[in-house]
Amino acid sequence: MKKIMLSFVLVLFAEIATFIIVGKAIGVFYTLLLIVLTSVFGVMIAKNKGMQSFQTIQTSIANGQAPGVAMIETFMIFVGGVLLVVPGFITDIIGLLMVTGITRNIFKPVIFFWLRKKMKNGQVVIVQR
Repeated sequence: MKKIMLSFVLVLFAEIATFIIVGKAIGVFYTLLLIVLTSVFGVMIAKNKGMQSFQTIQTSIANGQAPGVAMIETFMIFVGGVLLVVPGFITDIIGLLMVTGITRNIFKPVIFFWLRKKMKNGQVVIVQR
């Protein structure tokens, strides 16, 4: 829990520093406009891509296949959309990387490794019915 709080504080300070730098470079109005536009863009992308991913999950289940990869992609799109909506340039960059299909493939092995580690330690349990 301490690591998470420390991460939030560090990202917050980095975001504030980025706001100051970008605000000095392009002006306060354009900085605020850019933040609002990325939030709107984040909502639109998360909605469209999220619905497509959700349909992929439903198709996988209907075909009797495990929807593991589709679920992880849907989760990443959701997190990316939330990060795009949160005001800040660093979170926008990370959110855009998670929403974009090409870069999302970079994050997948990390998430699979993390899930396998949690499953091995007994912290994540998968129930089959």
